[in-house]
Amino acid sequence: MSQPRLHVVTASTRPGRTGPAVASWFTEIAEKAGTFDVRPVDLLDFALPLLDEPHHPSERNYTQPHTREWSASVDAADAFVFVTPEYNYGINAALKNALDYLYFEWQYKPVAFVSYGNTSGGLRAVQMTKQVVTTLKMFPVTAAVSVHGVDSYLTDGRFDGTEAMGRSADGVLTELHRLTVAMRPLRAEAR
Repeated sequence: MSQPRLHVVTASTRPGRTGPAVASWFTEIAEKAGTFDVRPVDLLDFALPLLDEPHHPSERNYTQPHTREWSASVDAADAFVFVTPEYNYGINAALKNALDYLYFEWQYKPVAFVSYGNTSGGLRAVQMTKQVVTTLKMFPVTAAVSVHGVDSYLTDGRFDGTEAMGRSADGVLTELHRLTVAMRPLRAEAR
C-alpha cells in the first residue's frame, strides 16, 4: 500500500501571519517521521473569495477555477493537519470559508491541529473547528500541538519549537497515521 498523503494546511491568510513558520516546523517533523507523503498547503495560494459558488457544495457542480483547484487539493489528501491561529476566541474566517467550500472531499479523513496564539495557544479555535469538521464527516484526533505565546518562539521568521512541542507533534503523527490507515476503506467506499 502506498503512503497516505498528509496535507499540512497553513490556515491563516492575514498579512504578517505566523502560520507559515509554524507549518514549516511541523512539516519538517512530519517528513522526518516518514509515515506520510507530506505536502504543505497554504490557503493563501488558493485565494478563495467568500463562498462565490452558486450551487451547494454537496452537488460538486463547481463553476469557479479556484474551487476546482481547492477541490482537487483536498480530494488528493488522506489526512490533514490544520496549522491555525485563534482570532477573537474562535476559528479564523479563511479556514471556515475553506471548509465550507467543499463537502464530499473532506469525508472520512482524520484531522489534527497545530494551534498557536497568546495565552490560549489557539485552543478555543480548535474546539470551534472540531464542531465544523465533524459535520463534514471528518475525524479530529485528540493529540494536538498548542503553542502559547507563539512570538517568543520566533527568530528571524523561523519558528523554533521546544522539545515538548516536538514530542506532541510526534504524538499527533502517530495518532493521525493510525486513523488514516484504519479509515482507508471508508474513503474508498465513499468515492
